[in-house]
Amino acid sequence: MDGSSELKKTPLHALNLSLGARMVPFAGYEMPVQYAAGVMKEHLHTRASAGLFDVSHMGQVTVRARSGDNADAARALETLVPVDVLGLGEGRQRYALFTNDAGGILDDLMIANRGDHFYVVVNAACKEADFAHMLAKIGDTCELTLHDDRALIALQGPHAEAVLAELWADVSSMRFMDVRACDLHDADCIVSRSGYTGEDGFEISIPASLAEAVCRRLLDHPDVLPIGLGARDSLRLEAGLCLYGNDIDTTTTPVEAGLEWAIQKVRRTGGERAGGFPGAAVILRELENGASRRRVGLKAEGRAPVRGGAVLATDAEGEDVVGTVTSGGFGPNADGPVAMGYVTKAATAPGTQLYAGVRGKFLPITVAAMPFVKNTFKR
Repeated sequence: MDGSSELKKTPLHALNLSLGARMVPFAGYEMPVQYAAGVMKEHLHTRASAGLFDVSHMGQVTVRARSGDNADAARALETLVPVDVLGLGEGRQRYALFTNDAGGILDDLMIANRGDHFYVVVNAACKEADFAHMLAKIGDTCELTLHDDRALIALQGPHAEAVLAELWADVSSMRFMDVRACDLHDADCIVSRSGYTGEDGFEISIPASLAEAVCRRLLDHPDVLPIGLGARDSLRLEAGLCLYGNDIDTTTTPVEAGLEWAIQKVRRTGGERAGGFPGAAVILRELENGASRRRVGLKAEGRAPVRGGAVLATDAEGEDVVGTVTSGGFGPNADGPVAMGYVTKAATAPGTQLYAGVRGKFLPITVAAMPFVKNTFKR
């Protein structure tokens, strides 16, 4: 049996095909990896102008307290994530992590306060497991809905605001991590000023039946090109952002991953809301004492990328192994190969000289600060 027949399709599948997308299997979906322009041009165009991404494979979940009090939904979510949900203002969004009892990361996600409910976006490969996890843990106090009736797109790049403003003028008043409802081309949408490229931009949830019309309207703008998963990956890597399943998973803690910034003070020490999330003992101990390893940025010499899985050592013979590369590729705007991976505590300082195992040889690679390209979020 042809495996492709089992793949799910996003509401924008027909549009992607009409735009000449090269489709590949990804997280159980048939997804566009690139369009006619190719990965390099799509990447550079997003950094210079505006790129439109189909990310409808992501999971969109609404969480509504059965009591009718949104604070109860916030408290329920705080039993699953180590972040401050109760203090998240209406119309604001926050990066979060589902953790397990060992302090490992089940998924990374976005949580938005929509006033009378929370809107959660989770990764495509994890969404069924995430929904089952939420249902089992907070389903008694919250009504949960996984929305297969909505598409999700991302409009990213320095011209994204100007493009979207032609459909909705109020977008210019939004700042990074704001979330609002709006009408785009007669579609009831949810717009957040966020994305995963390091650029200013927006993620837009659209009723599935109207998604193609909205996207065609955006693509009519001369500044907008459709962008595939290939460029999405190189953009997020340059921005120093984690890919779930590569850079973070159930074997990595938020502290090891360098994501402790996502754990607000109110959840860390003292007070009634400190701890209370899965793996709190492990994570709080690492926040206090540090972790034995750490995610770092890496820059290789020459032009050849160092890919995920490469071993990292302190010597050119590869005898003193101190870590592993988790993501790597060529950074078009960084103008060279960039990567990230985990190394022991002693090897985390920027400028540390290491060697990466590539095709039987150990090549020089240097620990580097991230992001590799400065982000342009509108604060």
